[in-house]
Amino acid sequence: MVWKKPDENPSHPEPAPAPPRPVAPPADTRRAERATATVGPSIFIKGDLSGDEDLVIEGRVEGKIDLKQHNVTIGKNGRVKADVFGNTVVVEGEVDGNLFAQEQAIVRQSGAVRGNISAPRVMLEDGSRFRGSIDMESKDATKPGAAARGAQPAAGHPPTSAAAPGSAAGNGPGAAGAQSLHPAAAASPASGRAPGS
Repeated sequence: MVWKKPDENPSHPEPAPAPPRPVAPPADTRRAERATATVGPSIFIKGDLSGDEDLVIEGRVEGKIDLKQHNVTIGKNGRVKADVFGNTVVVEGEVDGNLFAQEQAIVRQSGAVRGNISAPRVMLEDGSRFRGSIDMESKDATKPGAAARGAQPAAGHPPTSAAAPGSAAGNGPGAAGAQSLHPAAAASPASGRAPGS
């Protein structure tokens, strides 16, 4: 028997293994990766914004933001003077205007809102600033009397008196149903008088 050394350069190389085919991500993942537009910190927009993608605002916007089917985030540098319509609205910066969220409105610790919030779910983080009213009624605002009912006081927060000095009532946007979330503006239970009177 004769031993034969194998060829180091075979004329028929073995095919390289095929790379694994990517699997399509589930629909939930694709939705999270959908397109997001950004208004940069040096951008100022005056007018109406609408579109078919999520939006992050780090600049200044005055007018109306209408993205009812998409998420809107006002970043820490964002300054908005507009009514904001979105699926989920997150505020980390400042908003002078009303928020209308289809699913949820969130005001982060660094956020400030001067206006009314209308959403089925509302979250105000500890330290956030808010002046206005909250309406957590069902999405169907077209029912008769829905607007007449107005916003109800949040649980655990009694309405402030319009006559109490330092209260939020009568000041700023949404003053008709304004609530103060700061206990210092409420009447003192011991004396029945407002602080400073």
